[in-house]
Amino acid sequence: MMHPSRRAYVEEADTEDRGGLDLDSIPIDRDYDIPGAGAGIAPERASALLSQFERKRLAATIAVPTDDVRVRAKLRELGEPITLFGEGPGDRRDRLRELLTEQAGQDQPDVDMKDAGEDEAAADEQEEEFYSRGGPELLQARIDIAQYSIPRAKKRIEFQKKEATIPLRTHIKFRKEIKEKLKGFELQGSQTAGERHISMTRFSPNGEMVATGNWGGQVKLLDVPSLEHKRTLRGHTGKVSGIAWMPGSTLPDHNVSPDSANLASGGAEGQVYVWSLTQDTPLATLSGHAQRVCRVEFHPSGKYLASASEDTSWRLWDVETTAELLLQEGHSRGVYTVSFNTDGSLLASAGLDSIGRIWDLRSGRTVMILDGHLDGHIKPIYGLDWGPDGHRVLTASADGWVKCWDVRKVHRSGGIGAHTSAVADVRWFKGLDDPLEGIPPGEDENGNQLPKKSGTFLVSAGFDHKVNIFSADDWALVQSLTGHTGPVASVDVSRDGKWIVSGGHDRTVKLWGRNDSSGMYDA
Repeated sequence: MMHPSRRAYVEEADTEDRGGLDLDSIPIDRDYDIPGAGAGIAPERASALLSQFERKRLAATIAVPTDDVRVRAKLRELGEPITLFGEGPGDRRDRLRELLTEQAGQDQPDVDMKDAGEDEAAADEQEEEFYSRGGPELLQARIDIAQYSIPRAKKRIEFQKKEATIPLRTHIKFRKEIKEKLKGFELQGSQTAGERHISMTRFSPNGEMVATGNWGGQVKLLDVPSLEHKRTLRGHTGKVSGIAWMPGSTLPDHNVSPDSANLASGGAEGQVYVWSLTQDTPLATLSGHAQRVCRVEFHPSGKYLASASEDTSWRLWDVETTAELLLQEGHSRGVYTVSFNTDGSLLASAGLDSIGRIWDLRSGRTVMILDGHLDGHIKPIYGLDWGPDGHRVLTASADGWVKCWDVRKVHRSGGIGAHTSAVADVRWFKGLDDPLEGIPPGEDENGNQLPKKSGTFLVSAGFDHKVNIFSADDWALVQSLTGHTGPVASVDVSRDGKWIVSGGHDRTVKLWGRNDSSGMYDA
């Protein structure tokens, strides 16, 4: 049987009656020309059409930023207005493409377009990682960081070699005792710390104060354990998202004066402020970010400060000179959090693109990407924290997971379904027996190495109104602390292990501890 489409064709071809239309009477016009030079079109017109075609090909090969902040920055670099009346982001990007096309045409008037397109395509493929020349200040900072971190790494590894000799049964008994202490944590105090949501809580190094930030732009210092208000630091005009204490601040055996830099904060207006403990106005202002500063973090040496921003960059600052040493790009969306490892050689960054990156501060290279087909987060990353071992880092995400990544193995080494909604913050316990920041444990009466308590557990804050405590050896949930009536935005644990502090959208700061006020290092 003939196919219907074929049958229709035959029937139409055989039909002689076209409603009075005789196909043979239709004239055939063979007097036409293909447009082109010397073929029925003026040479000038042909040249113009060819130039227009080549211009469009050139424009298609030029890489134009998709982020509007970068588009504005490039327009400013070209000396052009960053915006025109009634111009939207798409129009602005098209205008930048047109300007770059004109510039490329002027710079290379005789370039063969085919070769140029191939070269530009090859450049686009390699655009993912590139390097720009830094100044002498950045070079010196990289040298200083290398000289600072190498001895610390050596000291840490020496202790880890001793720690590897500890029998497994000793570790099991030791961790069981710690879990029993953590199960005794209860709510010990609550304080309203402003008229807006609490966004950040961080213990001072001596554990006797808590610095809090709120959506109203205030940074408040509270006493521990009374949570009485001590001082309000004023300067931010937008939400305070990041707070960090200077290493050694408030500790008697460190040379950090209360009149010098003790604290740093970042706000929604894009500024980073450095504070002392004796005045309520900033000692210094670090300006450069184009959008909200989400987190700030001091380098373990105290000489440098990192800031993460929604302008898709993180920056490294010299604390003493307040100079910007490095503007680091690499994320496709806003960078929400940064964290230094204990050696001071690596920095982890992560944010709204759901991807984390680990950077070697001594060379500027990316050494690991915290992502994977099945291992990575599927929603933005809000929290980062390095473990005391120097090679593992935690990420906390809006997908409800806390994941652990091992730099040595270059892949994920663990994961916790930590909360039923977004995880806003995560902190690893860094104790007084940390081999780099404290006094490492010695040996027992038989000469056997004692295990350390630092790094044995972690705490997380969730939008499910909970603060959770997890064991760091088997990732098991030890206890959930309930009491907040809204999402918990931040959490921290004191170095002596006595206290856990949290702050949330219910405008309260809550202090958690054991009823006997004992910590990890009390008998």
